[in-house]
Amino acid sequence: MFSSAKSSESGSPAANPIAFHAVTLATFFGASAAPTPLYRIYQESFAASPVMMTGIFAVYAFALLSALLVAGSISDHLGRKPVIFGALLLEIVAMALFVVADAPSWLIAARIVQGLATGIAGASIGASLVDVDRVKGQLVNSLAPLIGMAVGALGTSALIQYGPFPLHLVYGLLLIGFVLLAAVIWLTPETGGKRSGALSSLKPTIVIPDQIKRPLARVTPINIANWALGGFYLSLMPSLVASVTGSRAPLTGGAVVAALMAAGAISVFLRRACGARSNVTFGVSATTVGMLIVVAGTHLANVPVMIIGTLLTGAGFGTSFLGIMGSIMPLAKADERAGLLSAFYIQSYLAFSLPAMAAGFLAKTLGYQATTDIYAAVIIVTAVAGLMASRERRVEVSAVS
Repeated sequence: MFSSAKSSESGSPAANPIAFHAVTLATFFGASAAPTPLYRIYQESFAASPVMMTGIFAVYAFALLSALLVAGSISDHLGRKPVIFGALLLEIVAMALFVVADAPSWLIAARIVQGLATGIAGASIGASLVDVDRVKGQLVNSLAPLIGMAVGALGTSALIQYGPFPLHLVYGLLLIGFVLLAAVIWLTPETGGKRSGALSSLKPTIVIPDQIKRPLARVTPINIANWALGGFYLSLMPSLVASVTGSRAPLTGGAVVAALMAAGAISVFLRRACGARSNVTFGVSATTVGMLIVVAGTHLANVPVMIIGTLLTGAGFGTSFLGIMGSIMPLAKADERAGLLSAFYIQSYLAFSLPAMAAGFLAKTLGYQATTDIYAAVIIVTAVAGLMASRERRVEVSAVS
């Protein structure tokens, strides 16, 4: 039987589990974005191709998916705290691997371990947040990753440009941060409970409750377009900025990536009280207009235009994510949340990684500008087609009823 999420464990100091888990979730996603401003430097230092860089990016997503498939619902059986602690230990190992990396093989190993850690943490922390407060938990699940990635991309860029040891400093700081989080978690209350079946839950499954299958199908094309957009920014945007503008300053490319995530977080906060359908419609519209401006900015080699377009695109990115989460998560029962989040993130991270890998191949053969034009067109067509299809389904359902 689940224990009260709002009560502290015996002997534990009073703690706010929402605040702690929000910081922890943001830190995990901040660490996931930290390599983004470094990809161009890695490419030059290790004489690697764009395909290798997107491959290093993609193995993180595949490892994350593997963790979700195997251990996505394990916190429903073992409790949230021990599972999150285990994810923190894995992340500490990943940061250590980044610190000593001196070849692409080390980066691949670090990203695999980081993907496993983030997959386990994302599902268990996300479920814990909803355990405590369904409304606030849903908001934090939407805000924290975006804020974390914005800070991760911009902070790493600043450390590269102004700090010592550009390939290592950010990971050393993150390692210390994760060690502190691993210690503090034992001072917070457990938000979930324990039940039998932990070993059987490790069998790879995709858990989509019956009542959520149709709502998830309606938002799937939009979700795919949204995460493909995020994958492009986090894997290739700094290299694109350097290619079309000639600017080699890490903060330039990092600022464009951070603008996407920061605008996404602000839009999530401002539109948190809006309905899921309204948010999805607004999100697709903003993303479409924003992407067109971004493409214009790349052709003009104008960073301010790219940032303006990215801010609008980011508003659409965040609002779409909020609307999609609001369409499915409130429909899940308490013991279905971690499993549903796993299924949702499996879909999302496939869209996050596979198109980015395709973009890496295109960039090698066609160049960054042509790749951007093609990628943006596919994102816009997929998102708009998904929105139109979902509206047609609603009209048909209304007519039948």
